[in-house]
Formats: sequence, structure tokens, C-alpha cells
Amino acid sequence: MKIAEIYKKYKIPPQLQEHQLRVAAVAKQIVDNFKAPSGLDETIIITSCLLHDMGNIIKFNLQLYPEHLKPEGYEYWKGVQDEFILKYGEDEHKATFQIAKEIGVGEDVMEILRDWGFANGNKTAESENFNAKISRYSDQRVDIDGIKSMEERHHKSRDRYKKRNHFKHLTEVDKFDELVGYWQKIENQIFEKCEIKPEEINDESVQALLDNLRLSVISI
Repeated sequence: MKIAEIYKKYKIPPQLQEHQLRVAAVAKQIVDNFKAPSGLDETIIITSCLLHDMGNIIKFNLQLYPEHLKPEGYEYWKGVQDEFILKYGEDEHKATFQIAKEIGVGEDVMEILRDWGFANGNKTAESENFNAKISRYSDQRVDIDGIKSMEERHHKSRDRYKKRNHFKHLTEVDKFDELVGYWQKIENQIFEKCEIKPEEINDESVQALLDNLRLSVISI
């Protein structure tokens, strides 16, 4: 199935579709400029990025960004959220993992999704799997309003994580900063093998990639 068809089948909100497409576009630009491609699998990387947040409507505060609910409106998306919670439970990461299983992606993609996320920066930094490094790093570069530097993204996230206590082990600011250090290490690991610099990846540089990614076919 094309990724657009999968997003439609699972009623993925437009802003979440765009986020996943941008993450995939960041990863695509990295892959296209990687100097040491041995071991890289573009299909695994792009598939992981296009599916990594499939369950995230579960954690949405739908009243926070009402402009993102148009044209269907709050009641429609609240219904979709309730459907997700009823079917998959209240853990968005577990929901994403279950959806990937339903789609039937390979174990290589499942492995990348399993340890996805900011809190797993240490695992990603220590891994030798560059498919995982590139996929997960690309997510750290995309915020709700577009592609940012890691410094911008983590500065904005710092207070948000602290206030929400999103991860139990992120209750202390110094733990957050430790994890930021891991992601800086990951960025260095990637770009020492890349022909471009992190700052060359931005909304303008990936724009031409987005339309093709919307037509991507998910391999299973």
C-alpha cells in the first residue's frame, strides 16, 4: 500500500501525516548524501520514519491546536482518538508498534521502532545500526512547525518534558540534559560520514522530497 492509503485507513490526522513525511524527508536527505553507504537500507529507514508516530493521536491534547482539527472538527477527531484508545490502549508507542505489526513490516523496521524516542538516546548512540541512528535522529529534527536544529528542538522541549513528566526518568533537568548529550553524539556520528552539514537540512531543502514520499509504497 502507498503511505497515503495507510494514513487514510488509520485516520491519521493531517499534521501527524506531515510530521512523519518531514521526518522521512530529513532521513532521505541524509541517506542521499551519506559517504559510507555500506549497511544502509533506504527502504528500512524511510518506512520506519513514515510509520514512527502512527499511534500518537492517543496522547494528543485536541484542544491545544484547534486549527489542526479542520475541516472535520473536534468531535470527529475525539471519536478517532477514542477508537484508538479502545483498540490499542493508552500507550501511543505500543499502539504504533501494534499498527506496524498489522501492516506487516519486516523485523528490521520493528527493531528500529522498538527503541524509538528521545528517552532512548543512549541506546541509539551506542548502537552500530546506522539505519536506526538516521531514522531516530531525523525525528529529533522535526517539530510541530517544521524542521529545526537539534539545539532549537531540545531548547523548546526542555520545559515541556519537565512540566508534563512525559517520561518518569525525565523528572530531573540534568537527566534531560544528559539525553541531549547523547543526541548530539548521534548527530556527530552521522555527519562525520555525511557530505552535508546538519544546518543544510531545513524545510526548503526537503520540500522537493515530500511529494514523492507521499507516493511511497510500504514494503512488507
